[in-house]
Amino acid sequence: MNHYVLLVSLIPIVVIISVTVTIIVLKKKYDRRLSDFQDSVLRKQRDEVQNIYQTMRAWRHDYHNHIQSIKAMLSMDKREELDNYLDNLEKDLDSIDIAIRTGNVGLDAILSSKVSIARKNSIEVNCTAKVPGELKITDVHLCAIVGNLMDNAIEACEKIPLGENGVATRFIRIYIGLFKNQLYISITNSTNVKKRQRVTELVTSKIGEHGFGLRRIDKLVDKYDGYVNRKNEPGVFATEIMLPL
Repeated sequence: MNHYVLLVSLIPIVVIISVTVTIIVLKKKYDRRLSDFQDSVLRKQRDEVQNIYQTMRAWRHDYHNHIQSIKAMLSMDKREELDNYLDNLEKDLDSIDIAIRTGNVGLDAILSSKVSIARKNSIEVNCTAKVPGELKITDVHLCAIVGNLMDNAIEACEKIPLGENGVATRFIRIYIGLFKNQLYISITNSTNVKKRQRVTELVTSKIGEHGFGLRRIDKLVDKYDGYVNRKNEPGVFATEIMLPL
């Protein structure tokens, strides 16, 4: 009888210990995944800065070449050739200006960087973005939402194999603007998923960086009493976000 009483009294202790150990193990696992996610974000930021730096170096190199050509034409008094050269140079400068101007400096930077990376990975990008000067959401959180959306879109597109001559059906469509007195964010991208999936299943099943990105978006939108709608169709994934002004 005493042994029975002792056994019964030990059960709650065993349960508490088991639960505590489980919580500790899960927390360590979560912290490790979070650390990996943060390291991945830092690597992406480093790559984006490096991408901008390489672009600036290329522009600087071209700039010196253009100056030398202009000086040569001036020294030879080739005015007509110089006029034509400057006209063509102006057209080229217009064509490579991919900087995005939304009215928000932080959003300009994050979108310009992500769009540049996408295009370097053979992803066709169409972007229309304009935001008001005053927003309820902070610039940091807005950039976090858009940055995560773009990272997920780029990641999905990169999984689509390139076809002949490097051609692929990779695309990202971005629209950010006002809709019904709210800030509306819509990002649509191509995917290689050929069957429809339930969005709730998609969010909960994603692990690693993509999963943390989705959860980060949801938490930030919820913080500002916003709304997230994800549409998952064969070959296309879209996210719509509404944020109160």
